[in-house]
Parts: sequence; structure tokens; C-alpha cells
Amino acid sequence: MVMLNLEGRALKWHQLYSQCNGGLQMLSWPAYMKSLQDHFGFGQFGNPMKELVNLKQQGEAHSLKVESILYKARSDYQEVFVFESSSCGKVLVLDGIVQLTEKDVCAYWKMITHLPLCSIPSPKTALVVGGGDGEFLAEISRHSSAEHIDIWGIDRMVIEVSKKFFPELATEFEDPRVCFHVDDAVEFLRNVPEETYDAIIFDSSDPVGPAQELVEKPLFDTLARVLRPGGVLCNMVESMWLHTHLIDHMISICHEIFKGSVHYAWASVPTYPSGVIGFLICSTEGPVVDFLNPINPIEKLEGAHQHKK
Repeated sequence: MVMLNLEGRALKWHQLYSQCNGGLQMLSWPAYMKSLQDHFGFGQFGNPMKELVNLKQQGEAHSLKVESILYKARSDYQEVFVFESSSCGKVLVLDGIVQLTEKDVCAYWKMITHLPLCSIPSPKTALVVGGGDGEFLAEISRHSSAEHIDIWGIDRMVIEVSKKFFPELATEFEDPRVCFHVDDAVEFLRNVPEETYDAIIFDSSDPVGPAQELVEKPLFDTLARVLRPGGVLCNMVESMWLHTHLIDHMISICHEIFKGSVHYAWASVPTYPSGVIGFLICSTEGPVVDFLNPINPIEKLEGAHQHKK
């Protein structure tokens, strides 16, 4: 996942400080800022109070205890932060938003990948929008039929950090079938020829500000255009407990565009808002796709294995 994700997934600097020190510290604003800078060495990581306001708008918060800070830097696009947690292993945070933890990321990446790819025969071409940390590539590569995988990302630092701190997730970047693109996602898609892909995995963002276009009809028109007949899309679409109106909106749009089938699926991921994340799975008109009865059972995939406890 790139920086396009739920605000409610944020693990904020004020929470880290409170957790590391055993409780909430009642400090004046100048003292509060100084305590953050002294504890973490951050002066450049934005305004914690602004992040707190954004978090409250989601209506919930989740904290993880930091055992050690492994990496912190600012790329051209975002703050990149990696730490070792006490309960979830290593954690990747971008712009204050938790992207993945070693403990539960498998539930997300396996679902968003295999829901579409197990529903069609012999997927050969796939596009991943997002996923700069590499976790999707390992799962796609388990499909022996895959011949070409395009992955779009915007931040090379995320790739390098993932290779260093999450090597088990970033094992497939050197796969000759993989072609990595650094570009604006929407502009990239506009330049893709029609009927290019068998499957698209779209790790989308919160629909706010510039990302609003990621949940509007023109983008889904473009996604459908670059899918072959009977091609499939799997798009992250938030939590059914927190974002019902948004999900209804996106399902309505997709029913207009995708003439095959449209379904909502979900997975339990403890470090996501409400502990649940959703997926919108769609197919274009053509060969019938039955998402409820996958034709490529996951246990038959080459190299498939159960995630370690």
C-alpha cells in the first residue's frame, strides 16, 4: 500500500509517546512539542495536533507500543517511518498512517490478490496500483500463468525501505515479469491500451482532497477500459462498519460500468479501522466470472503456504 489509505489507520506521534511512557502526559503545547522532538528526534514530522483532529473525525484510534525505532526519513512525497512493535512485529508508517504490520498484513494482501486471480482461468497480465512495499508481487507470482506484472508506485524510498526491513515481502521486485512504473496513477492508466490486463489490484486511498477522483466514475471507466472481456478488478473500499455510504456509492458506480458482476468482500485485519477492511470485486462483460466459486483454489497454487503464527 502507498500513502493512499484510511486516516483511521493512523498511529500518531502523540500516541507513540504516550504508549512509550506508560500513560498520557498532560503537557502545555510547547512542552508537548518539545517532548516529541526530544523522544523521537522529529522536528520535521508535521503537526501532531492536526493529526489528532483528523483521527477524531474517524471516531476511533488504535495504539501500538514502540520497542525501537528502525528508520525515519522524509522522501519527496511523505514521511517514512519503520519501528519494531511489542505485539505486531515491524510496522511501516507513511505520513503517520500505518501501512502494514508483520503480524496481520497477510490477511490484507492475500485477500486483495487472490480474490480476483483465483476467479479467472490462467491470469497472464496484471496491474497493481499501489503496493510499493512489494507484498502483492509475491502473491501474484504464485500464479504460474502470470507472464507480465505492471506495478505503479510513486515513492522509491518506500521500495528501498521495504527491501531492507521487510525482505520477506519484497522478494519479487527482481522478477523479470515485473515492470515498475513511477508516475501519477490516473495519468498512467489513461495511457494504457484497451484490454491490456486480465486483472487489476487497486490499493486505493481515502477519498479526500486530490484522492476524491479515485472513487468517481471516470476512474472506474478507465479501469474497465484497460481490462480484457471477463477481466477482474479488486479495489480496497474501506470498512463496512465505518464507511457504508461510500461503499454504496462505489458499488452503484461499478454496477453502471462493470457488466459482468460486482461484489463486496471483507477481511479481518486487527490494525485497520474497526478491525475490518473491504474489497470491491468486479468483472467486465465477457466470460462469466463467479467470485463466489473460485476456479483456481488457493491451496493448489504453486508455493502456497499458511502464514506463520
